[in-house]
Amino acid sequence: MKTFRVPPNRWLFVRAETNDGIVGWGESTLEGHTEAIEGAFNDLWRFIGVEADNIVDIWQVFALDSLRGPVLMSALSGLDIALWDIKGKRHGIPVWKLLGGKIRDRIKVYGWIGGDQPSDVLDAAKNRKAEGFTCVKMNATDIVARIDSPEVLRGTVERVQQLQSVGLDVGIDFHGRFHKGMAKQLAKLLEPLHPLFIEEPLLPTQPEEIADISHLVSTPIALGERLYTCFDFRPYLERRVIDIAQPDVSHCRGITELHRIA
Repeated sequence: MKTFRVPPNRWLFVRAETNDGIVGWGESTLEGHTEAIEGAFNDLWRFIGVEADNIVDIWQVFALDSLRGPVLMSALSGLDIALWDIKGKRHGIPVWKLLGGKIRDRIKVYGWIGGDQPSDVLDAAKNRKAEGFTCVKMNATDIVARIDSPEVLRGTVERVQQLQSVGLDVGIDFHGRFHKGMAKQLAKLLEPLHPLFIEEPLLPTQPEEIADISHLVSTPIALGERLYTCFDFRPYLERRVIDIAQPDVSHCRGITELHRIA
């Protein structure tokens, strides 16, 4: 088992190989924390020599024997993905078939266009449209104060209108950068524009406060990249907060947990 950094050290991939030469690949990327994930793999070497087909057993031993958190969970994600890759290759079956088969033939995707530099957004969106995208996602704003001038929000509304004017649907990522007062204001300002979704209106440690925003507007709420287990998703699902769940397979303990969340 080995890990591989991809410059500029943002991505971390995992290579696992069985005694009979089957190689599986996984991803343990945790943005900005590559060295921490590499350190966490010192605890995963204990699984060398264990039967690779016993994915759930390996998963449970590590997941139930470790504190939850982004570093250890991302390390487990990479190993788990690699083990599923090995199982599919060993049996000559794609992983999606091992998990029960597909439920759709096509899926709509969006193109990321940034947004911290407002002057670049429209040009980036036009490039995405030329590539064939019909939807884009942009940052809402840079960091704003706890209670800031409404002027910092009007620019976001104007950028969304510009993108819609060239025929694109728009999702807006708040990145959890707002405190509740500003997040509520921006969500209400954007609602008449009917964006595809707003993402992480607040940090994902605030299910009650995000529920308040969800009940305030009709805009779909997306979140989940910083939730690592099905138990982390539970309070949001119980409060009917999430319209679009976004678990990240390289953070949420791999394909095994991703399937449970779904």
